[in-house]
Amino acid sequence: MELQSVDILKKLITYKTITPKEENIYQYIYSFFDGWEKIHFDRNETKNLFIYKKFGEGEHLCFAGHIDVVPPGDGWETDPFEPIEKDGKLFGRGTQDMKGGVAAFVSACKDLKEFNGTVSLLLTSDEEGDAYDGTIFVLEELKKMKMLPDMCVIAEPTCEEKFGDAIKVGRRGSINGYLTIEGFSGHAAYPEKCDNPLHNFGDFLASVAGLDLDNGDDFFAPSKLVVTDLRSGYEVTNLTPGSLKMMFNVRNSTNTTKEDLEKFVKTNLEKSNISKYQLELKQGSFPFVTKEGKYSKRLVETISKSIEEISGITPKRSTAGGTSDARFMGQFGIDVIEFGVINDTIHSPNERTTIKEIEDLEKVFINFLTNI
Repeated sequence: MELQSVDILKKLITYKTITPKEENIYQYIYSFFDGWEKIHFDRNETKNLFIYKKFGEGEHLCFAGHIDVVPPGDGWETDPFEPIEKDGKLFGRGTQDMKGGVAAFVSACKDLKEFNGTVSLLLTSDEEGDAYDGTIFVLEELKKMKMLPDMCVIAEPTCEEKFGDAIKVGRRGSINGYLTIEGFSGHAAYPEKCDNPLHNFGDFLASVAGLDLDNGDDFFAPSKLVVTDLRSGYEVTNLTPGSLKMMFNVRNSTNTTKEDLEKFVKTNLEKSNISKYQLELKQGSFPFVTKEGKYSKRLVETISKSIEEISGITPKRSTAGGTSDARFMGQFGIDVIEFGVINDTIHSPNERTTIKEIEDLEKVFINFLTNI
C-alpha cells in the first residue's frame, strides 16, 4: 500500500489555519473520502467537520484531531507555512501539533474497504483556543443525534524520546486559582497604621507553593500547586501595599478535587492569620483515565500491539502533559487514547518532525484499523 501521509501533511501545512481559522482545509481533506458522509458543525468563528462511514453493525471508532495551529511567532529560519524537507525532517507550523497526526489518520482511513462498524473523523479549528466551540460542541450535537463514538484515537504528539515510547491513557485536570488578600496601605514609616498584606503572606506561601496535594497513583503523578503570578505594591519604598494578588494552577489527578483544593487553601490562610481575602477557583478540565470503560482494555492493547509491530517498542501508558480534546471524550464516556509523533518542538520556532515518524504513524493506524 502506498503511503501518502507525508504528501498530505505537506499540503496541510500550507493552510494558514491559525486558531480558529479553517481556510478551506476541510475541502481538501474531504476530497479523499468519496462515498463518506460529512456534517459541518460550525459555531461562531469555529468550523468543525465530522466525516463518517458505516461499514457494518459493530462499534463506532473515531479518529479525532485539530487542524488549527498557534501563531508562528518569531525565530523561524524558513516560512512556517511552506513545508521544507531537510535531512529527513519536515519543517512547518503544525508538523507535530497536530497536522502530522491528522495527515496520518486521513491517509490510513481514506482507502479503508472493510470494518466491522463505523469509522469517523472529527476535526476542529478550536483546540488551541478556548475550545468552547470545538470538539465539545460537536460531541453535544452527536449525542443529540445518537451518533457518539464508542472509542476514539486522538493523534496528538505523545512520544517523548523515541517514536512509539508513549501513549496517553488519560489526562490530568486543570484548576486555576485567583487569590486576593486585602489590606490597607499607608506610609512605611508608620506600619502600625497600615494593614500590610505582605507581612503574613510569607508563611502562607511556604505552606502551599509547590506542595503535593495527593500521592498520585499508578496512572497519575501527584497533584501539585504551582504559583504562576504574584504581585503587590506600587514599586516604591515608602508606601505599603493595599492588596496582594496571587494566581496559581493545579494539574489535578482523580485523587484531588476542586473542593479539596479550596479546603486546603483556606485552611492554610487561616493558619497564617489571613482572614480578609477573596478566593476563586475555576476548573478548566477534569481528570480522566481510560481504564474502566467497555472498550478500554481492547483499545489500549490493540494500539499498543500495533505500535510494537511497527516501532519495536512497547509504549508506556502515560497521563502526563497538558490538556487536550481527549478530556471531552472522557467527559462523554467515550473510551479514548492518544498516540502521535514525538513531542519536542510543538509551538516552537522551526517546528518539525521526521518523515519516518509520519510514515510509521500511518502504518500504526493501518495496523490498528485491521486488528481493532
